Amino acid sequence: MATASIKKKKSKVKIPDYLVYEILDDKKIYYRNYEKVLSGQLPKEAVMGSSDLQAWIVDLITKFLHLNLDYKKYKVFPNEVGYYYTKTRKGKWLNLDIAIVSREKLKKPQGTYLKVPPEVVIEVDTKADLSEIGDEYFFLKTKKLLESGVKKVIWIYTQAKKIMVAQEDKEWKIVDWNYDIEIIDGIIFNLEKKLEEDLKT
Repeated sequence: MATASIKKKKSKVKIPDYLVYEILDDKKIYYRNYEKVLSGQLPKEAVMGSSDLQAWIVDLITKFLHLNLDYKKYKVFPNEVGYYYTKTRKGKWLNLDIAIVSREKLKKPQGTYLKVPPEVVIEVDTKADLSEIGDEYFFLKTKKLLESGVKKVIWIYTQAKKIMVAQEDKEWKIVDWNYDIEIIDGIIFNLEKKLEEDLKT
């Protein structure tokens, strides 16, 4: 009598919530290299940190905004502030490297993720795992931000040395690092020049 072969179902490993980077639509986006945390090759902090170049650029832009932005009108939130991008706010949130937020809309801190859309969002690369979603992630996240009321999204890609500027009802453009970018209210930022100036100090 032949014995029936038994197919074993591959057990699905539960991924802990601390490895969830964002919720984009109804899809969980995990931190890049999250599998190495699950296998014990890396501590969780290793996948959540920025590279020195990413941190350097965020610092440059934040310092520039502190010097040039009207702080009676705006607040600047660096350090991946969380943002609920839907009105229902049911588990749908994104992390923002730098957010420029209207004081009039913000009122006062609530101790939660942002519930009002920033005027401008600036992103430097991403810590997201793109193995499944691919480069579509950048466009989908940008689209969701604009649809939620963000007026401008600026992506800085460090490997390609390119910048993408996206606005609702305007043509999105991709330019080189040496391009003059208007951030908000006529404030112009040139990443290449600022990096060169900073490295000389």
